[in-house]
Amino acid sequence: MEPTTTIAITESLEHELNPWLAAEARFDEAANRLGLDEGIAKVLRTSQKELTVHIPVTLDDGRLEVFTGYRVQHSIARGPAKGGVRFAPDVTLDEIRALAAWMTWKCAVVNIPFGGAKGGVICDPKVLSDFELERITRRYTAEILPLIGPERDVPAPDMNTNDQTMAWIMDTYSMHVGRTVTAVVTGKPLDLGGSRGRPEATGRGCMIVTREALKRLGIDPTAARVVIQGFGNVGGMAAKLMARAGYKIVSIIEFDGAVFNPHGLDIPALMEHRKETGSIVGFSGAEAIDPAEAMFLECDVLMPAARENVVTSQNASRIRARILCEGANGPTTPVADEMLAANRVFVIPDILANAGGVTVSYFEWVQDRQGFFWNEDLVNQRLEEIMVENFGRVVDYAEKHSVNNRIAAYMLALDRVAFAIKLRGIYA
Repeated sequence: MEPTTTIAITESLEHELNPWLAAEARFDEAANRLGLDEGIAKVLRTSQKELTVHIPVTLDDGRLEVFTGYRVQHSIARGPAKGGVRFAPDVTLDEIRALAAWMTWKCAVVNIPFGGAKGGVICDPKVLSDFELERITRRYTAEILPLIGPERDVPAPDMNTNDQTMAWIMDTYSMHVGRTVTAVVTGKPLDLGGSRGRPEATGRGCMIVTREALKRLGIDPTAARVVIQGFGNVGGMAAKLMARAGYKIVSIIEFDGAVFNPHGLDIPALMEHRKETGSIVGFSGAEAIDPAEAMFLECDVLMPAARENVVTSQNASRIRARILCEGANGPTTPVADEMLAANRVFVIPDILANAGGVTVSYFEWVQDRQGFFWNEDLVNQRLEEIMVENFGRVVDYAEKHSVNNRIAAYMLALDRVAFAIKLRGIYA
C-alpha cells in the first residue's frame, strides 16, 4: 500500500472514531429530518458551558502533581444538567463534549426533566491510592463548585468512579455551602441518600429493552443467545439479570480475554471466579476464545457494554447478531450504522438502551429532595414503565418516519428539547 493511501485511511478512521463528530453526524441527520429551525439547531448543537480546571494535588510520596479536569454542560433547557464524572488517562474535551450532548438526548428520549452534562479528570486510577483519588476528587469538586448543585448540575459515577467518589463530592459540596446536600449527586451509598436499585439500573434497563426487541422480532427470550462485551457494572449486571430471567449468555468478553459456552455460562460462578482471581480468564465452566473474534459469534443479542467505538467500519460487516443493544455510550460509529442497517441488525441505540441508569438517578434525586425513600420493587416497577413506554415510542417513531432506531431516538429527543426551548423563549 502506498504511504499516502495509508495516511488517508488513518485520517479517515480517526475522523470516524471522534466521538464529538459522531454525535454531530447523528444530530445533523435528525435535525434535517425534523426540519428543525436553523437557529434552534445552532442552540442545540452548542454546549452552554465548558469549564477546564487544573488540579494541584500532593501525592502520597510528597510530590506535587497537576491534573486536568473538565465539566461540560450541554443543555439545561428541560431541567438541571445531569451526567457522570469519569477518571481515565485518555479523557479528552471532545469526548466530554460528546458525552454531555448524549446525556441531553438520553434524558429527553426517556422524558425525564434533566439536561445533559459530563465531567472528567485526566488521571490513571490504577496507579493512584485511595487517598490520592480522594484529594483529586475533592479539589476537582471545589473547582467546579460554581456549576454544580441540586438545581444546577447533578454529577454521578462513570468510568473509574463509584459511590465512594460521589460521597466525597457530596461532602465537599456540603462543607462549602454549610449544610448537608444529598441531592447534589446521585449514585451515592444508600446510607447517604442513595437509591435502592441504582447499581443494577443500567443493566436492568438494557435487559428490559432487549426483551421488548426480542418480542418485536418474535424471538423467545429464554431461547435467546447473548454475547456481552464488558463485565463491569453494566455488562455484569445485565448478564446476571438476564441469566436469572432465562437468557442463554454464551460469551463474555473482557479486555484481557473472553469465555464461551454454547450451552450458556453460569454467570454467578463466573462472577465468583473473577472475584477470586481478578479476571474471567481460566474459568473452568467455559472455553477460552479470542476476544477479538468473540464479537462475531452468531447470536441473537450482542451487547457492547464497555467503551466507545467498538463497532466500526472495520468490523461491522462481521457482526452476526440479530439485535445490537448498546450498553456502552457511543459503541457504534455512524459509518458502522449504515453497515448494520444493510445487514438488517436491529439496533437499540445507547441513548435509549442504557438510559436505565439516569432514570434511576432521577428517582434518587427525587427521593433526596422529598426526604422519602422507595422500596426496590417500586424503583424497578417505575423503571420498567419508563423503559417500555419509550422503547415503544422510539420504534414507532422509526417506522412512522422510515428511519433507523438511532435516528428516531435522536429525532424524538431533539423534538422534546427544541419544544422546551421554544416554550421558554430566548432570554436577551
